[in-house]
Amino acid sequence: MQIPTAIPIVAIRTIGREILVLSSERRMRLAMNEAIFISHDIHVVSGKNNGYGVLKAVRLWGISHMMNIKSFCLLLCMYLLVACHGQQHTAHDSALILPITGAEQTDAYLPLLQGRRVAVVANQTTTIGTTHLVDSLIGSGISVVKVFAPEHGFRGDAGAGEHIADGKDVKTGLPLISLYGKNKKPSPQMLDDVDVILFDIQDVGARFYTYISTMHYVMEAAAEKGIDMVILDRPNPNGHYIDGPVLDIKFKSFVGMHPIPMVHGLTVGELAQMIVGEHWIDAFAGKERLLRIIPCKHYDHTIRYQLPIRPSPNLATERAIYLYPSLCWFEGTIVSVGRGTALPFEVIGFPGNTVGDYHFTPNDIPHVSMDPPHKGKDCVGIDLSQLPVEELANARALRLDWLVDLHKAYSGEKPFFQSPDFFDKLCGTDRVRQMLQAGASAEAIRQSWAQELESYAVMRKKYLLYADFGK
Repeated sequence: MQIPTAIPIVAIRTIGREILVLSSERRMRLAMNEAIFISHDIHVVSGKNNGYGVLKAVRLWGISHMMNIKSFCLLLCMYLLVACHGQQHTAHDSALILPITGAEQTDAYLPLLQGRRVAVVANQTTTIGTTHLVDSLIGSGISVVKVFAPEHGFRGDAGAGEHIADGKDVKTGLPLISLYGKNKKPSPQMLDDVDVILFDIQDVGARFYTYISTMHYVMEAAAEKGIDMVILDRPNPNGHYIDGPVLDIKFKSFVGMHPIPMVHGLTVGELAQMIVGEHWIDAFAGKERLLRIIPCKHYDHTIRYQLPIRPSPNLATERAIYLYPSLCWFEGTIVSVGRGTALPFEVIGFPGNTVGDYHFTPNDIPHVSMDPPHKGKDCVGIDLSQLPVEELANARALRLDWLVDLHKAYSGEKPFFQSPDFFDKLCGTDRVRQMLQAGASAEAIRQSWAQELESYAVMRKKYLLYADFGK
């Protein structure tokens, strides 16, 4: 048999009739598409660095087509483990088993849906392997009656803040109902033909990422209607730390609905438990049984998890996802975070800036960013796309220095805080803005939320579904 070039592998597992293989650097994901056995050949599908991609790579010759998928995995493991012998991995990148999402555990939740009318809260991240969950449910005979879509839409092709219209899914013909814009919560009438709501959306662990606000409103609507809600949990790529000010309820909005820090360190399932346990939805009082969470397997808060699908148009890379919590508050200021460029949330700057020497010019990008800040203008700032992903993955604190330095350097005619109210909503308090204006240091600002963060950390422990990170 001809042996292919060795590939360093740390995880191999199956999802139905698909094999997923993860490289030791967790930057390549391989799949054997539908376990295709063709004339004694096994074709392995290899992805590009950031996810699923082109068919390439490895062909193993001379293996009988009668071999079952588990036997193939065992053989592949034996060979590939030799290839990665002696390699060293960081603590945040050492898991030998790839996390199994709630959606992939069909045996755990299909019995909860069979014979019932199901509404699915979903977007482009709602997948089992490479198959959309809605398609999988329909193929399994589940009666899906409608789909609720969050910000960015069902297929994830709308930019931040863009209007999402109701309609029908072209592939399935199912009604699509937007939960973004004026209508953020399902009405009682929308749930008249629904027996159970299934929520499955990939989050990124930042309080201002609006998918968790959508989850809150859907949970509230379900409790008020008295119908079951099932949440299929997914790993949190920023779940290895907590940081930032805890939201003051006076600043509650769609970009921050709960008294949790900016980086909350929870999966959506853990947050849902907290929402119910802390009585943040009155309608759930005495109805806790309505909520069911399907936890991930082989996941804990020390595991580095690379998203196979971008969670929204402007979080296109693993680096951007790690940087997002430290950059989003700039959206209330004069500073561009790179919307309308090839590097959203990987560059920061503004016209005339003296901090950094990187130049970029935002412009319209259909379905990604329309009318971005400083459109058509030369911005000067910092190129964060050169920061090593490994360094960002192991960081456990917000980067306040960029905010302090750019605020201090700004001397333009327009105010630095273009929208003070929005900046305060993103922060969950007006304290950060006031301290910046008073010339406070990054360390002083960080200390301002230390006590409330410590109190949150104690509360958080009650709702964890997975082993936690250390101090």
